Amino acid sequence: QVQLVESGGGLVQPGGSLRLSCVVSGVNFAIYSMGWYRQAPGKSREVVASITSSATPTYAPSVKGRFTISRDNAQNTVDLQMDSLKPEDTAVYYCSVLRSPSNFWGQGTQVTVSS
Repeated sequence: QVQLVESGGGLVQPGGSLRLSCVVSGVNFAIYSMGWYRQAPGKSREVVASITSSATPTYAPSVKGRFTISRDNAQNTVDLQMDSLKPEDTAVYYCSVLRSPSNFWGQGTQVTVSS
């Protein structure tokens, strides 16, 4: 059974930082690209960052330079360090195993950026 468990969300002031973590089990983690997505109220889910099995990252333009994705294949974890947070970063953040024909998803963790 595949499980993805996200943690690290919360309430933070604009300009602050959070670190999200996702632990993956039930799948050969090391061979898959991984992604972090987010979904704000009334909006579609969008990709925030992804990282290949060889740890090459890609970022959405809206977060480039502020967010950093990383992975630890020994621990089956993928993290998202979020700095210089803005109110528009408020969303539920999801971890995903990027596979065909369909991704595996976590349950999501809420990130709220507000003063």
